[in-house]
Amino acid sequence: MLSPVPEGALDAMREVQVVVLGEVHDNPLHHRRQAEVVAALAPAAVVFEMLTPAQAGRVSDELRGDRRGLERALDWASSGWPDFALYYPLFAAAPSARVYGALVPRAQTQEALSRGVTESFGDEAGRYGLTEPLPADQQAEREALQFAAHCNALPEEMLAGMVELQRLRDAVLARAVVQALDETGGPVAVITGNGHARRDWGLPAMLARVKPGVAVFVLGQGEGGLAPAGGFDLVLDAPEVARPDPCEAFR
Repeated sequence: MLSPVPEGALDAMREVQVVVLGEVHDNPLHHRRQAEVVAALAPAAVVFEMLTPAQAGRVSDELRGDRRGLERALDWASSGWPDFALYYPLFAAAPSARVYGALVPRAQTQEALSRGVTESFGDEAGRYGLTEPLPADQQAEREALQFAAHCNALPEEMLAGMVELQRLRDAVLARAVVQALDETGGPVAVITGNGHARRDWGLPAMLARVKPGVAVFVLGQGEGGLAPAGGFDLVLDAPEVARPDPCEAFR
């Protein structure tokens, strides 16, 4: 059973300019809860981690009412994200909201690994903190998380690059939120994974750096009683999804 978002939390979300809604990508109950929040808030804009800016530009008023047509327009089947049926209710929940994409395309991630995230991000890399090294303890923690997330199978020399890509994705998300705020006036809802939603070093930290006056509420979503790490204003739980062992491919 899915516990509802407390009314007090919804009231707090209505008082801020940006609401970040974390998720485990393949958990349908997380998406159901996100859709309920988005419907209750009626934001002016929704930023999706799962869409590139080009894909977001294909979302039209006509397609919002056509799940299959929108799925085809977004070429979702080729995206690598979970079933579009999980995400479509988020588009339907805010039919008047402007949609923004903040996905770093695969080709750009490869470029960033070879040329560096600073050059990949562009002129504002310094403003978003990408030109500054992370504190040593945070760098070590983030590399350890990347190692565990990749089933302890990544070569050690790749870990720093994976951390840099995560920082790039956080910065691109933050930049999309800034654009959405500037163009619509907000409020803005953000649909993203818990790792990007975390307050300590994810999107909210980037946003605090570039838009320090913007009020943000962050929801994290756990599974089976295990809460996501990183600091959230509210963490809600849902049953864990049965899924194959992601590390089987490395054995």
